[in-house]
Amino acid sequence: MTREEIFATLSEYLQEMFEVAADKVTPDARLFEDLDLDSIDAVDLVVRLQDLTGRKIKPDQFKTVRTVSDVVDRVHDLLAE
Repeated sequence: MTREEIFATLSEYLQEMFEVAADKVTPDARLFEDLDLDSIDAVDLVVRLQDLTGRKIKPDQFKTVRTVSDVVDRVHDLLAE
């Protein structure tokens, strides 16, 4: 998957799961401050991303994730392994 495809999929997840407006989902959008996700939402998102990647995601792999772009980078790295 390309970064663009990951971003598009992530955008869909954010819109479907957390009712985030499409125009709010930008690479620089901060998950907690801009998109109003909380820690439970973050766990739900990681579970969904595990389904997408087919890999177990360790919590420490997402500890430093703050923006949509950070999530895209982490998923891209996981898929490249």
